[in-house]
Amino acid sequence: MNRQKANKFSIKMQKKLVVLFIFVLLAFAGLSVRLFWLAREKENQYQKQVLSQQEYSSTPLPYRRGDIVDARGTKLAISEKVYNLVIDAKVMNTELGGKKPYLEPSLEALGQYFELDMSAVREHVTTNTTSSWYVPLKRLSYDEISGFLAAQEENSSIRGVWFEEEYKRIYPYGSLAADAIGFTSTDGQGSYGLEEYYNNVLNGINGREYGYLNDDLALERTVKAAVDGNTIHTTIDTNIQMIVEKYLQKFMEEHKNEYKEGNGAENVGCIMMDVNSGEILAMASYPTYNLNDVRNTDSLIGSMMVEQVTNASGYFEIKKNGTVINESVLAGMTDDQIYLNLNNLWKNYCISNTYEPGSTAKPFTVAAALETGTISPNATFECNGSMEIGGYTIRCHNRYDGTLTLQGAVAKSCNVSMMKIGQALGKEQFSEYQKIFNFGLKTNVDLAGEARTASLIYDVEDMGPTDLATNTFGQNFNVTMIQLITGFCSLINGGYYYEPHMVDKITNANGATVQNIEPRLLKQTISETTSEHIRQYCTAVVTEGTGKTARPAGYMIGGKTGTAETIDPNTHKRSDTDHVVSFIGFAPADDPQVAIYVVVDRPNVSHQGDAKYATGIVRNILTEALPYLNIFMTEELSEAEIAELEALQLEITTQYTQKPEDVGLEDGETEKGNGNQAGGTSPQWMSFPVDPESGYRVDPNTGDQYDAQTGVLIGSGETAMGSEIPVNPNIE
Repeated sequence: MNRQKANKFSIKMQKKLVVLFIFVLLAFAGLSVRLFWLAREKENQYQKQVLSQQEYSSTPLPYRRGDIVDARGTKLAISEKVYNLVIDAKVMNTELGGKKPYLEPSLEALGQYFELDMSAVREHVTTNTTSSWYVPLKRLSYDEISGFLAAQEENSSIRGVWFEEEYKRIYPYGSLAADAIGFTSTDGQGSYGLEEYYNNVLNGINGREYGYLNDDLALERTVKAAVDGNTIHTTIDTNIQMIVEKYLQKFMEEHKNEYKEGNGAENVGCIMMDVNSGEILAMASYPTYNLNDVRNTDSLIGSMMVEQVTNASGYFEIKKNGTVINESVLAGMTDDQIYLNLNNLWKNYCISNTYEPGSTAKPFTVAAALETGTISPNATFECNGSMEIGGYTIRCHNRYDGTLTLQGAVAKSCNVSMMKIGQALGKEQFSEYQKIFNFGLKTNVDLAGEARTASLIYDVEDMGPTDLATNTFGQNFNVTMIQLITGFCSLINGGYYYEPHMVDKITNANGATVQNIEPRLLKQTISETTSEHIRQYCTAVVTEGTGKTARPAGYMIGGKTGTAETIDPNTHKRSDTDHVVSFIGFAPADDPQVAIYVVVDRPNVSHQGDAKYATGIVRNILTEALPYLNIFMTEELSEAEIAELEALQLEITTQYTQKPEDVGLEDGETEKGNGNQAGGTSPQWMSFPVDPESGYRVDPNTGDQYDAQTGVLIGSGETAMGSEIPVNPNIE
């Protein structure tokens, strides 16, 4: 019996079992090989498929753009965290037990805490039930979302709403230093100024937070932190910048609509620079705009409208069309016209616009001649009022009797003396020194938008005798403000040409210094001896010449006035009425520390050719800025100057204390006249001698000409009778 049970599986059956076992083993081996192949060859495909079946999220973590601060650490541009309201309709419409428990509580909370069109929100949520991304509000502050967040934390039924973080660029001082700072677009990229030039330095790298539920329904989270941008430390001093902008704005307001409709000038600009380093302390121009609202068209009111035209070469050009933008004109402008004019407004006049420098170029002509030994400091010149050159009669602004010293030629701004110096210098050496002083070349200031001027100066092979003559006194070639003041600093600091710059340090988000930007000495333009002579001659301009009205009370400064006729864009001839007036100077005279350059482009007055419109601004700025810079007075104060400074202190005090309703004229008070009214002391012009040839009264110091009966200013001592001067064809 037991033996029969032991032999239950016959030999035949055992063989079949072995065969079956082998087949199972082979099948298992084949399956293992297949699984190994799939794991190796299609790992990414199956991994994505698995992850797609799990709840997964990926949230960007925005970087914070670096700050822009002034020389004392005052923040000029910052990035503030803001929040975009995101509605996830898919989550809000989740069904549990045939109901949607999250829909109504979430919509009710949205309506309670945010100013929303709830009918539009409800329609979107109920008709787009699979949508996970709907953004009805953007750039909310934390205060604006905090109430909703608290309600969401208390009520678990409020779901399907979250907040995307980003940063908004804020400019705490509004329009202050707008030209220099620039602004950012909605995508965080810099436009114009420092924002554009240092865009890559200011920008950081976005991070990201990853999260998903694994097989055990546990949240797996990975965070790649954002890298914040660096902070740039500028050389701008906010207090000096405020002083500069105050007086530019004051000028524009005083002369607004004075002679014709429009701003006080088409443009007015100022740069203040450290003479011995190239650091820019302040840079401003008007008209300007609010950095927090760059597309506000109110900033265009009073400006000359520009339009895009095709020039003779077939290229597009931006030109003024003679129309002043007012409310009615603005209402009729197209979006394209508005954007074109805003772009023109956003440009930095101090580095982007070119113009003929006028007599501010004369110190450069004299310096080149002294440096080459063409003339000596003891040189003298005869001026009879004009010179015949190249078939043109080129007149001086005044007629002198007798002989002018070199110092007198600069102080009195004699064009004839400059033309004689140019003839002695020769076009080769004159052209060489124009390039040494960087005319025609970029200064490479660290700001976006610097203009190229290579085509706006003469090449030596194209320079004729008339071109050389007019170039010596600043006509027939163009410069930018940054070019002229940078070169001028080298004239008065011993000949050292520093690259102008606005940033001296870069730090990271933790405050550690990433880079120190030291002053960069590029070359020596002239010798210390020549520089000493130029300082002496420029001081004489202020003590005895055309720049008397630029001297602030208690200080002796040096400088040079400039008046240049503009070129009519339609006739391509010199205008008899439109001028660019300027003053470039330094303080103190015996030890220059700071340079200042003010340009007034076509002041809105009856007679534009008067450098006093620029010297007055310079005087006002320096009167406040020099004491702030701890530059001590060098001259004794007269009683009149003491009274002036006391009044100025009162004005500075009251501008921060008076109420808005107090501003304006008192009862019976009249606006300030022009000094020619009857009664009182005789105006100064009545003491000037009468020129027998013209019949005008002539200021012996400045050469300004006045009507002998009315005292109306007829001609500035700077104007070179440009109707008889040929025009450089390269200058528009």
